[in-house]
Amino acid sequence: MHLAYPAVLAALLFCVGLYGVLARRNAILVLMSVELMLNAVNLNLVAFDVWLRDALRSGQALTLFTIAVAAAEIGIGLAIVLMVHRNRGTSDVDRLRDTAEPRRSGGDADSTDEKAEATA
Repeated sequence: MHLAYPAVLAALLFCVGLYGVLARRNAILVLMSVELMLNAVNLNLVAFDVWLRDALRSGQALTLFTIAVAAAEIGIGLAIVLMVHRNRGTSDVDRLRDTAEPRRSGGDADSTDEKAEATA
């Protein structure tokens, strides 16, 4: 097998993932795009390991390590996104840039609770 085929496929996967990170607004889609980029790197690691005929299979071992780290990263990332979505009501990346203080509008549940406590 030629090295060019998996290298081109990995480059295409990486480009799709990079486009997803740069163009998407939803945090979950950004995390999925990061996973695509990691899978492109894993494909390159395995392809070069096979092409170089490494006796220790170090490319494949590093790929397994990368998959384990990626699984932990996506678990923690999804937990953070879910907590932000509960607190803010959105997972839009552009709206989450100002994380210092939550925005309050006149009609949300917190302001009506404060009004009820003030009248009681």
